[in-house]
Amino acid sequence: MKVDVIDAQILQCLTQNSRFSIRELSKKVNLSAPSVAERVRKLEDEGIIEGYTTKINYDKLGFHIHAVLEVKTKNGQCERFRAYMKAYPRAVFCYRVAGPASYVVKISVRSFQEIEAFIDDVSKFAETVTHVIFSEVGIGNNVLDYYSPDEM
Repeated sequence: MKVDVIDAQILQCLTQNSRFSIRELSKKVNLSAPSVAERVRKLEDEGIIEGYTTKINYDKLGFHIHAVLEVKTKNGQCERFRAYMKAYPRAVFCYRVAGPASYVVKISVRSFQEIEAFIDDVSKFAETVTHVIFSEVGIGNNVLDYYSPDEM
């Protein structure tokens, strides 16, 4: 499927707020509601829109400490680590990556003791490097930036 400027604008709007109604989207992209509904359906059918998510504010839930950990599993311990992560309730994400680390994990916790407990638990089958997050750098997530005018 070729994504045009209107599709990219719809994706940008949904990235900002996945709860926009078709009617609200149609106003934002200056297209009729049925046309927007058809475009959204096509974007979903093609797998470009994989789903709609909720962004959780962990700070408001009392999880004020956030850390990203590089995790390098020890010999043959990938499955054990994956099983641990599937059961670990404070993980925000866990990605398998290339490079010196096997995984990159983000956790949100209430105390530094929880980070220490996480490290103690996984040290049985992995080595970690921990990065405590101080603040988030606001970056532009503009879908339109991914396309040059001749691609649309």
